[in-house]
Amino acid sequence: MSWNLLLWLLALCALLALVVQLLRFLRADGDLTLLWAEWQGRRPEWELTDMVVWVTGASSGIGEELAYQLSKLGVSLVLSSRRVHELERVKRRCLENRNLKGKDILILPLDLTNRSSHEMATKAVLQEFGKIDILVNNGGVSQRSLCVDTSLDVYKELIEVNYLGTVSLTKCVLPHMIERKQGKIVTVTSLLGVISAPLSAGYCASKHALQGFFNTLRIELATYPGIIVSNICPGPVQSNIVKNALTEEVTKTTGSNADQSHKMAASRCVQLMLISMANDLKEVWIADQPFLLMAYLWQYMPTWAWWITDKLGKKRIENFKNGVDADSSYFKIWKTKYQ
Repeated sequence: MSWNLLLWLLALCALLALVVQLLRFLRADGDLTLLWAEWQGRRPEWELTDMVVWVTGASSGIGEELAYQLSKLGVSLVLSSRRVHELERVKRRCLENRNLKGKDILILPLDLTNRSSHEMATKAVLQEFGKIDILVNNGGVSQRSLCVDTSLDVYKELIEVNYLGTVSLTKCVLPHMIERKQGKIVTVTSLLGVISAPLSAGYCASKHALQGFFNTLRIELATYPGIIVSNICPGPVQSNIVKNALTEEVTKTTGSNADQSHKMAASRCVQLMLISMANDLKEVWIADQPFLLMAYLWQYMPTWAWWITDKLGKKRIENFKNGVDADSSYFKIWKTKYQ
């Protein structure tokens, strides 16, 4: 075999490998490091069993699903949100797995905006279970309104709930983890903490703030290698977050019951979250296409990302004004072309 033929064969193999990886990426629902960890990494059932996990925003959506999947792993759970009756419902369903008993699940009502109560809540968890292995900062609220129409009170509420409330609770739990020199602080930010989108200026700001705070905290805790700080950045996930999203006024929510079939199932999102927690990943992106692709473009090709975002942003705003779910229409176009 001549050297020229060998080089051509090697080049062809490299090209085929590139095409295969591209096709895999077009069907990916998480960043490449996360998907590698799912394939080759540590399993949640090995790493998370017998831990005490405190989940905020546990009454619905990602937090509710996280409680269900964690209950199957035999962890002790602390479930927090403002809606106690919903937490009781989640607890009853967790107990249906028969891996936990009633004493293994603590219902702890919590208002993230009532920062003076966070220290007492932390003491209640420690009194009940003696430790906090994992804090999952999942509580939050979203927004759907144009900046020019939005009251400043809406932005204040978003910062109070999403950012300051989360920071406050973390600061209450952190001394306990430092004393033990171990623990995991897992914060559900958003893909909108990495990129930006119209109609969500205040929400994006609060999520970018979380990214900045916890990235800095991770550096400051470098002398405590046993304390892991993880940022979870989901894209659109099936939940009530849009239905409960604030609009132009802090007293108004969208009340939207739009089709969510284009969004990732909460069960898949949580499955990938648990992989991230088991493998101590610092930041993960969890989203179907084309949202995952947009995150990569913002990270590595920002000029292209701005051009695409400007084009799609105009259409998104137009659809919003006409009462059309813009995200759904973009996803259906992508699905028709590539899947």
